[in-house]
Amino acid sequence: MGIASLESQQSWPSSTPFSQPEPGDYDDDNGTELLSVSWNQDYGCFAVGTSNGFRIYNCDPFKETFRRDLKSGGFGIAEMLFRSNILALVGGGANMQYPPTKVMIWDDHQSRCVGEYAYRSNVRGVKLRRDRIVIVLEHKIYVYDFTDLKLLHQIETQSNPKGLCCLSHHSSTSVLACPGVRRGEVRVEHFGLKMTKVISAHDSQISCMTMTLDGLLLATASTKGTLIRIFNTMDGTQLQEVRRGLDRAEIYSIALSTNVQWLVVSSDKGTVHVFRLRVRVGGEDASFQLPAVQAPEMGHQNSSTPVDALISPNTGANNNSSLYFMRGVLPKYFSSEWSFAQFHLPEVTRYIAAFGSQNTVMIVGMDGSFCRCTFDPVNGGQMLQTEYVRFLKADRHRPQSATS
Repeated sequence: MGIASLESQQSWPSSTPFSQPEPGDYDDDNGTELLSVSWNQDYGCFAVGTSNGFRIYNCDPFKETFRRDLKSGGFGIAEMLFRSNILALVGGGANMQYPPTKVMIWDDHQSRCVGEYAYRSNVRGVKLRRDRIVIVLEHKIYVYDFTDLKLLHQIETQSNPKGLCCLSHHSSTSVLACPGVRRGEVRVEHFGLKMTKVISAHDSQISCMTMTLDGLLLATASTKGTLIRIFNTMDGTQLQEVRRGLDRAEIYSIALSTNVQWLVVSSDKGTVHVFRLRVRVGGEDASFQLPAVQAPEMGHQNSSTPVDALISPNTGANNNSSLYFMRGVLPKYFSSEWSFAQFHLPEVTRYIAAFGSQNTVMIVGMDGSFCRCTFDPVNGGQMLQTEYVRFLKADRHRPQSATS
């Protein structure tokens, strides 16, 4: 298959069995149900699965890039490969022309399916990188070669109904993280190094996770939803712990900024939190140098590597906490690193959040909303909303399908 750039509506041929609506139809969302939302690998755009097809939206500037509509049925999963013509689609919705047990690899330039994978149970998630296809079932993960679509690895997991899994996206590294076989464990596969690392991340079940693009750092949350922990995937060392709050919460999404200075979390409490990270990714000038981390350098990091080597000396724990001076005296939750900046949303739907450019946070809601806000990188505090769009005026939505 050929992989090309995915940019505008006008550059795409009509697809079969998909149809391209007339321009006047784009505002008519009557009866359209939003089934899923997922970012592409660099957070530059996102895919939406609906009850009658899928749509792609560019984030900056915000616009609908293109859509494909079905006459019958929709997609519960629509996963992009960066901005290419390749997508992974899984059927969903009440009127399913395609079953939720089958993954379709769709090449929109050729207007045809170039590969299919069928299973006995429902597909919970799909992740793509340029050389791999990863398909997540509730108790097993399958890893395939993208060139010939052949099976490479099978990984057993504990019950994983959310389809949790994340991949690295550097050509020099091949890292996969997923739930382990025991509660609270994360299994990290360094395929290039032929190394497996199991991290005991939490006491409760894993509910959300993400990795840096090179797969060096992993951020996780549990079903308790109060703490987010950051780990070195090479030796499993915990590098930092931040606190979303004291009350139990369901974490909807976790995302790391490209320069690995910030972490953003969304949850069912209606507040999006931004945390300052104090991990370094490659020398003193760590900012915007994530691609400089190469596999050979990672290979030298092992259990004997000092933890301080990955912790920035320039940023300590969250000094915004008025109780920081009593760290070690009060209970642990008083001395935790609290969020640096916050943005409040109505508690009516699920939201996923990610970082844009120049200290901005993008938030996509399962109510068909897109929001962009900015935060002060020096003083933090309440974020300022700069853009709000209702891209889908859906009457109904299925909040469990929002993925990070």
